[in-house]
Amino acid sequence: MRKEAENWFKQATADLKTARDCLRTENYYACAFFSQQSVEKALKALFLIEKQETPSKSHNLLDLSLELNIPEEFLTVARELTPEFIITRYPDAAGGAPVELYDNSTAKDILEKAERFFAWIQEKIG
Repeated sequence: MRKEAENWFKQATADLKTARDCLRTENYYACAFFSQQSVEKALKALFLIEKQETPSKSHNLLDLSLELNIPEEFLTVARELTPEFIITRYPDAAGGAPVELYDNSTAKDILEKAERFFAWIQEKIG
């Protein structure tokens, strides 16, 4: 595996761990953010491996997924996770304090979707 791809995937793995830790410590908005980040970085690693080129600076998981011909079941997850990049961090994007938008159920759902997508990417990477 190319070193750049390895670095992206290593950070994706760390972000997934952080998401799990955030859920456990009831930092639900952060769990959602790091869930999104783990998938984004894993997709960028896969992009480097499959396309042999640097992915765009975009945070749009759907765009990355479409470029990689990701299966339809994960396109839905990509659509759902993409907004978490912004909404979890900015009150003006969230329409209030992001910390107030997430609870255990919401964060757990987001994390589970990210874990399934991440596992598929990991299997594809090998």
